Amino acid sequence: MPLIKDNAFVENTFAHVADEETLPEGAIVVSLKRFQAEREMLLARNTPLGLRLTSDQSPEALGPDVYHFAVIELEFPKFKDGRGYSWARQLRQRMGYKGELRAVGEVLRDQWLFMHRVGIDAFEVRPGTRIEDFRAAMAEQTVFYQPASDRVRNVLDLRHSRPARIAAE
Repeated sequence: MPLIKDNAFVENTFAHVADEETLPEGAIVVSLKRFQAEREMLLARNTPLGLRLTSDQSPEALGPDVYHFAVIELEFPKFKDGRGYSWARQLRQRMGYKGELRAVGEVLRDQWLFMHRVGIDAFEVRPGTRIEDFRAAMAEQTVFYQPASDRVRNVLDLRHSRPARIAAE
């Protein structure tokens, strides 16, 4: 699947490895189950490590191990399942995760901007996706009511930052 990061298509340098597969050389992404079972061996590898969380797996299960991952993939299994949004915001704001957060699975155009706002910075998209469509989706809204991980100033912040003379008019 094509990968978008920083408003451009990029090469996915991480290989997704199923639980029963032999580990290849290089950067890999493993499941939470495999990480928990093979933690010491995976951390001892001298290659970038990624983790895939399914929508029913809270990042709290990682604890301080969260900082060992170069990438954390958040699975969006269907349009109606928004738990990945909560996990992204939790990883960024509560757990202080600074690595790449990647949306995988049912990642739709209508969701890209909102995924980005909660801290997701890479998107596995469908083949045929045009970068122009991604950029347009990211620019569709410029004013927001709710604060988010992207630190864009919201309406309330903007209102309170107006000079007093304008507010009095």
